[in-house]
Amino acid sequence: MLPTTIPTALLCATLAWASAPPKPLAILRPALHDYEDGPRVAPGTTYSAGDSIFLTFEVGGYQVSEESRVSLTCRVDALDPDGVPLMESARQEINTTLSPEDKGWVPIVRQTFLIPPLAPPGTYRILMAVQDRLASRETKAELPIQVRGRQVAPSDTLLARNLRFVRAEDDSQALEPPAYRPGQTVWVRFDIVGYKLGDKNRRHVSYGISVVNPSGKVMYTQAQAAVEEGESFYPKRYLPSVFSLNLSQDVRPGAYTVVLALHDEVGNQNVESKHEFTVQ
Repeated sequence: MLPTTIPTALLCATLAWASAPPKPLAILRPALHDYEDGPRVAPGTTYSAGDSIFLTFEVGGYQVSEESRVSLTCRVDALDPDGVPLMESARQEINTTLSPEDKGWVPIVRQTFLIPPLAPPGTYRILMAVQDRLASRETKAELPIQVRGRQVAPSDTLLARNLRFVRAEDDSQALEPPAYRPGQTVWVRFDIVGYKLGDKNRRHVSYGISVVNPSGKVMYTQAQAAVEEGESFYPKRYLPSVFSLNLSQDVRPGAYTVVLALHDEVGNQNVESKHEFTVQ
């Protein structure tokens, strides 16, 4: 039986990898992109709540074993301005065996995540960590990003905040004064805050509405006009809400009152508020 012969090129490459002095494990060239594998975005780019983030980074200084193996664990976290995670930690394992042609190989990590649609504005942090299991080493890096979004003040108790009468469903500018004519539609927008969250950020919030005419008589009521319930990894800190009232052509001019009744099932909270508009 002939003795086994190791090709000289392969032997030299293996010895070079094994004998080279270790370089510091490092996260290299972290970058954000407009879409997967797209061009890098310009430094200082501001994102909006609801945008998707496409992240890439490279890993350098990893150890290659005598058998030409590489074993890395990579982790990515994204935190809002208050340090609340946007998502579960994203982990990626890199386990491979290199060939002589892979001497200049650089691992590339790709991760995509979503900025929640109702996330607050501010400075967010993308945290990257890489563990080299062969060398028992770890390195970390951080990438800040600016996010613009709608800021709604919190509340310790259930509350309808920012209630305004508007001309149309998509309007954001409040009517001043809130006045309508017979036959028009009254649109009301507001934010619900101060409700409690259960396990897995579970929420269950509802509201009812009543309308009182100028003589003090209830002319319309709907005990449960809308319900918002569910759970999410990232907590919903406020609930944007909207409803409408159709005025008949023969409605009497005068001051009308909308009575808004909020109910928080998780926190066992109930609150009412009154809001006036006029028919001219």
